[in-house]
Amino acid sequence: MDQRIIYQNDEGGVAIIIPCDCGLTIEEIAAKDVPTGSPYKIVDVADVPSDRQWRAEWTVDEADLTDGLGA
Repeated sequence: MDQRIIYQNDEGGVAIIIPCDCGLTIEEIAAKDVPTGSPYKIVDVADVPSDRQWRAEWTVDEADLTDGLGA
């Protein structure tokens, strides 16, 4: 898949789900795997920084997480 699911974790950082090809849509994966009530956004893989060195510093504005809520 060329998309990722992002949401804000409990520490204020960014959690990234890399979906597998399991027969579910990315929306179904997000609803299943994002914590209950947490807003998320589905983004293109190109929008996720590839340099993991500063991963702990990544942030996301919760107002931008508009694609749904974890079930």
